[in-house]
Parts: sequence; C-alpha cells; structure tokens
Amino acid sequence: MTNQTMLKPQDLLVAVKLALPGLGERWTYPELARALDLSDSEANSAAHRASDAGLMTRARGRTEKPKPIRSALMEFVAHGLRYAFYVRPGEVVRGVPTGHSAPPLDEQFPASELDALVWPDARGTLRGQAITPLYPSVPAVARRDAALHETLALLDAIRTGREREVCAALDEFRKRIGGERGE
Repeated sequence: MTNQTMLKPQDLLVAVKLALPGLGERWTYPELARALDLSDSEANSAAHRASDAGLMTRARGRTEKPKPIRSALMEFVAHGLRYAFYVRPGEVVRGVPTGHSAPPLDEQFPASELDALVWPDARGTLRGQAITPLYPSVPAVARRDAALHETLALLDAIRTGREREVCAALDEFRKRIGGERGE
C-alpha cells in the first residue's frame, strides 16, 4: 500500500505567499507561519506537500528551502483551482471583500450587495455573499497583508467567476507571480 497525500488549501496558500515579493530568499518556517497564521509544523508540512505536488521545488539539505515553481503554480491556478477547491457563494453576510468585489478587480466589475463576494468576518467592511476562504486564517491575514489579500481575492475570482472575471483574474495573477517566466 502506498502512502498517498493530497494537496490541501494551505499548501496553495503557502506556495502563493512564497511566490509574491516580501519574505525574500532567506525566509524561515516560523516567519512563514506567522505571516499566514499557521503553526510552524503546518507551514513546514504545507511547503512539503506543495513540493510533492510539483508546485514548489524540493528542499535540498537543511539550508535550502523549497521555492515556488511559478509556471506550475500558474498552470494549477488556471486549470485546476476551481475544481480542486470549488466554492459556491452563500448567504449575504458582513465580511472581507474577495473575488471581483476586492481590488484589483472591484473597479472593473462593480458589484451590488446581491452579487458582492466576501469572506465572512465580523470585522469586515462589506456585505455580500459568503465565500469560504481557502483557509480559515485568510480574512485575518488579508487585513495585515494587502498584496496577499489582493492575490487571494484573484484566486476567488477564478474559483467563482464568469469567463470575463476569470480571464481578468488570471492575467493579473500571472503578473503578480511572474508565471510566464517559468521557475
């Protein structure tokens, strides 16, 4: 019997965070964990699963950490995200804007309360349809990290959007992670 692991939402969260500018080349698992409100072991496990899935390189030795493989990350987001981590909008609640209701897509796709999308959160700034975030810590992390918030909102636009929204989100995601350059 083989020991098969599966990609988890926090694995994608870790890969995306590391693909964005910010932590730099010399990040540590405790820094990554703090940035994403994960435990140190959760951050470590997520990075290793992302490596096993081919979204990040494999760590070699104790000093070299996994790095995002931007082309693989872009391919997964473009072709697998909405199937692996599908979500359907729910009831109207207060929350943190996401998808087409958050920057950078909110000006291109204005939304009313009936079609705005939010991560449910009592400290949120918008009323809209509830979207389950990729990971429970996402709303709190988004309040602290605007670049990550916008990038995760793009992922939600891809998870939930119509063709125009998905295309706009993919173009913007590619620019943010440098997906056309390969690794």
